[in-house]
Amino acid sequence: MSEALPQKAVNAYLLLVLTTLSWGANAVAAKMSVGELSPMLLTLLRWLGVFILLAIFARGKVAAEWPVLRRHWGRIFVMGALGFCVFNTLMYVAAKHTQAVNIGILQGSIPIFVLLGAFAAYRTPVRGVQILGVAITMIGVALVASKGDFGRLAALELNHGDVLIVVACVLYAGYTVSLRKRPPLSGMTMFAGLATAAFLTSIPVAGYEYLVGDFQAPTVKGWAIVAFVVIFPSFLAQISFLLAVDQVGPGRAGVFVNLVPIFAAVLSVAILSEEFHLYHAQALALVLGGIAIAERFKR
Repeated sequence: MSEALPQKAVNAYLLLVLTTLSWGANAVAAKMSVGELSPMLLTLLRWLGVFILLAIFARGKVAAEWPVLRRHWGRIFVMGALGFCVFNTLMYVAAKHTQAVNIGILQGSIPIFVLLGAFAAYRTPVRGVQILGVAITMIGVALVASKGDFGRLAALELNHGDVLIVVACVLYAGYTVSLRKRPPLSGMTMFAGLATAAFLTSIPVAGYEYLVGDFQAPTVKGWAIVAFVVIFPSFLAQISFLLAVDQVGPGRAGVFVNLVPIFAAVLSVAILSEEFHLYHAQALALVLGGIAIAERFKR
């Protein structure tokens, strides 16, 4: 037993690195999708692909837990619509207006919004030092949004894409907070319900895109991007995260999520040749530092 535990932890950490690397790469995929297919169509095809994969690999699990899933379907539908469909749609739309580096760094603010959301919804105690962590992280977010010039904030000269990402992060944080009272379902069945909700919600969203004339069918590269976001950030990453949580617990697994903005920044520079400015480095340090302070003194 003592020999098996370390190897079990190592396997879990490898899964978590794969998960966060995939989620970081999603920011790069979002930027690469610009001009290759329209953003709302990308969201639709992403969750359609996941829906098909889950229908193949998880149908037995879902069928066994169907009575519970059906009983809580309304709550799961809202969670999947906001946390998966709207979050991804805003990210892909934002990619038309901002850098992938910005998308990745701003996503690092999600744990702070979760902390604030938990306080608002459940009155979870927040200590003074956690408030300091929140303030430091939000300064980092403001640094990215203002491109290193806080004077832009006063003049409201903010990048449209950065604002969309912050809104998306707030919505995802709300989804995360709602997981505290999740239905009594296995992780796989819960994910299947959320993905189904995201797929169903993305149909009218993509329909609206078509009606207003913003629809763009995927190019060959666009289909490759769809395949990537379906297989890695959506399916394999989610399954890997569930397996890792089972092995090392949600607390230790959650710490690895802080790698997402780092991977996103590195991949954006390496793959897209985006410029990494001094304010990006400062913002990344502030965002991660604020999270570290808030998490360190969390009850």
